[in-house]
Amino acid sequence: MSRQSFYDVLTSEVAAIDDLGTSKRHEVVIESFTKDPEPLALINGKKVHIFNSNDYLGLRHHAAVKKGEKDASEQYGAGPGAVRFISGSLAVHRDLEQKLAQFHGRDDAMIFSSAFATNLAVLFCLIKGQRKDTLVASNVLVVSDALNHRSIIDGIRLANLGKEEKTIFKHMDPSDLERVLQEHVGKFARALIVTDGVFSMLGEIQRLKEIRAIIDSYDSKYPEGVLLVVDDAHGIGACGKTGRGTEEVTGAKADVLVGTMGKAFGADGGYVVANQKVIDYLREASATYIYSNSISPGTAGAALASLNIVEGTEGQALLTNLEKNKTLFKTAMTAAGFTFAADSNHPIQPILI
Repeated sequence: MSRQSFYDVLTSEVAAIDDLGTSKRHEVVIESFTKDPEPLALINGKKVHIFNSNDYLGLRHHAAVKKGEKDASEQYGAGPGAVRFISGSLAVHRDLEQKLAQFHGRDDAMIFSSAFATNLAVLFCLIKGQRKDTLVASNVLVVSDALNHRSIIDGIRLANLGKEEKTIFKHMDPSDLERVLQEHVGKFARALIVTDGVFSMLGEIQRLKEIRAIIDSYDSKYPEGVLLVVDDAHGIGACGKTGRGTEEVTGAKADVLVGTMGKAFGADGGYVVANQKVIDYLREASATYIYSNSISPGTAGAALASLNIVEGTEGQALLTNLEKNKTLFKTAMTAAGFTFAADSNHPIQPILI
């Protein structure tokens, strides 16, 4: 009887979600894609255009990307076979990590099963560390943009900080970040500033250059410095002249940059790039890296092929076309009488219906 009571509680929770109209379990199923030069989705037997995909450059359908997936699967098998530190670290994984590091101008990279898992690992490890007595866990203030992605929020929650050890700054407000840093000078050894590069609901691009300048001005005022962590899942491959995202658009760099292969690169999995000291530490401390299998070799091969495309002349053409399509869409929707929820310079174009 007691177990049934628990199930009743779950049923009530689901009903409450349904009443709010926010249910996510009734997915629209894409049955297939057409073989057209520009593939259309088949839903209930009808050909439809997909306007809510994160596959910004259409690379998941690219012949070279699919070939990269097939070739890697044939060479290494369908899955990695083990976690990385046992026998699941394949040459294609390291090739991808080296390519990601080179693409972003960093020392090294780590790949994870998802960008969500990446944020959980990066934030927990840089805040709390793996061991109770680790120096990384000492006296840290975490400051988060008020509208950060759920994966950032959960990564901070996972660290189980006290109220006085975590706070937010007003959304995209560098002056409020400066206020927070100034108020906490002398109270903490280190500050960790966390933000999205592009905010996925409205397509806003963070004011990274101003934030970087403020962080640099306060770095010496904290004994262990001030570190900037940026999740640019929606920026990388979708904005910037060469597809290098928010860093390229703003001309400012993060200390630790999180990205994904599951959006503009048309594959799957997450990654982090940083200097060698950070990556070496994360390989030793990240639970979602140590205790989970990596992405499949096929997925790694696909992502590697996508990176090669983005870096070449075809990638430049795709990025130029994406920019043209964004402008065309905004112009046409405005002419049709639609209202935008924000004036976004990103392919994410939020419309009020």
